[in-house]
Amino acid sequence: MGKKADRSAKTLKMLSLKKEAPRSAFILLVLLFIITVFITSKISRTSGEIILFGTPFEYSSFVGVFSLLGNTCLVCLGLLFRKTGYFTALFLLLNQFPIMYFNIIVHGNYRNIPGLFNNAFTIIAITIIFVFNRRILAYQNSIREQAVKDYLTGLPNRFACGELMEDYIKRVERFALVSVDLNDFKSINDTMGHDTGDAVLKVIADRWKELAESGVTGTNDFVARTTGDEFMIIISGYDSSESVEKTISFYRSELEKKITIDDCDYFLSACFGYVLCPEDSDIIDNLYLFADATLHEIKKKGSGSRVMRFTHEVFNNEKTLEIERKIRTALNENKIFYNLQPQYDMQHRLRGFEALARMKDDDGSLISPTEFIPVAEKTGLVDRIDMRVFELAVQFMADVVKDTGSDITLSVNVSVRHLMKNNFIDDVKRILHTHHVSPKQIEVEITESIMIDSADQALQRIEELKQMGLKVAIDDFGTGYSSLSYLNSFPSDLLKIDKSFIDNMNTSESSRQYVAMIVSIGHTLNLKVISEGVESPEQIDVLKSIGCDYIQGFVWGRPMPPEEAGKLVISDSQAG
Repeated sequence: MGKKADRSAKTLKMLSLKKEAPRSAFILLVLLFIITVFITSKISRTSGEIILFGTPFEYSSFVGVFSLLGNTCLVCLGLLFRKTGYFTALFLLLNQFPIMYFNIIVHGNYRNIPGLFNNAFTIIAITIIFVFNRRILAYQNSIREQAVKDYLTGLPNRFACGELMEDYIKRVERFALVSVDLNDFKSINDTMGHDTGDAVLKVIADRWKELAESGVTGTNDFVARTTGDEFMIIISGYDSSESVEKTISFYRSELEKKITIDDCDYFLSACFGYVLCPEDSDIIDNLYLFADATLHEIKKKGSGSRVMRFTHEVFNNEKTLEIERKIRTALNENKIFYNLQPQYDMQHRLRGFEALARMKDDDGSLISPTEFIPVAEKTGLVDRIDMRVFELAVQFMADVVKDTGSDITLSVNVSVRHLMKNNFIDDVKRILHTHHVSPKQIEVEITESIMIDSADQALQRIEELKQMGLKVAIDDFGTGYSSLSYLNSFPSDLLKIDKSFIDNMNTSESSRQYVAMIVSIGHTLNLKVISEGVESPEQIDVLKSIGCDYIQGFVWGRPMPPEEAGKLVISDSQAG
């Protein structure tokens, strides 16, 4: 890659140097030194005295003061400006020795002798500072390299991106932040192992780094790896958004070339979501948020390899942005809470509860889940909400089981995004172990769409949950288009019929037949079936007649605080 191969390293070094003392300080210190030399030389040859505080002082008595002040400036040069400061200070000091020698030997001005020793000791001092500065600098560079570089690929990391963007913003230089996510990369790790996955990432990183350094894109590009299979590209020096997309197309084409590892060929694609600064925002946190949200929107549409620029339609409207702010605040201040809605069998015996996320507005009023959950999904915050509710609800479960010995089931919702996270299983194990709750009493609800979007990956993750002993429920069944072959292959325990079918069941024969068909399918596959949104005794009668196993809805129980749910468990235990 030649000499251009160090462009990213030079960029990082440039950012580091900008954090050092400004050049204006260097010039000021040199000028101060020259001024003190001039004053020292002047007063050393001037006779007379000055009265200070009633005491006479000869002008020559101030020679040492100004000489020391000048040498202090040189020490500061060596301390603040390292190599440049050291050699500048050394040059200025050595230039004084001939003058001092001439004054002492030729003119017999022995007052310069202290200055001679002062300069010699100053040279020793700045040399010691220089040597130790080099050692400290080497250590700092090592630490900084670890802080700004990705260990696996050698590319800059997210922190380095932030530094570069901060520098661009200070210099009012426009740039594009591109968030990149590889499509279906997890399947390589799952099928070929993480070593192969790492090798693929290294190849991609090397290709993109070489492309960035080559200059063929016509723009200034800074490629970074942020985490896992996610990368970022900062593009500057472009003319328009079309130029940005043209640059992205270079990286897209380079990625889609065949990658061969251990005689196996791999073909990858990616999604590219980008945001422009300052047109879309000039706040770093917003730039990250907008780029990631755009990427999430591409993924949501499921259109494979695509490039999209951020628009505020991604967040729908300003209200959505405001709700997102409130979600972040609630998460940071532990204000996400939950309610529990009871589930019953057809004989009105308590089966358990579904934990439902809740959030309050700034004025204390409730924000509807239909408002904040979609926003959380768009902005990638839903997994944090899931885990917060899960941990709180498991703590409730631990207390209830301890007090009553009940074998009720706690049902919790998990987003597809959260389920696919590498640390999801570990988090579940940690929470169950911390609160001493049996996995057999926990049921994880996943949406039917997972069987369409990520069937193979989801199957492996669900099997892990089943091996731990957890139950698995397919939520909102009937609203998607999953085939029976998918349903049959999923190791689930429960089908949950969506409320929309229950609402029309008593007024529409087709809806009633549809619900009956779902119940029949569930039983054929040896699954239990629960209907949600049951709100009238008439609906209960119909569900009983078609053989539904469980119901959940306002007719027998609205969502309630944990305290009320605990009392309900105690009452049910005593009745049993």
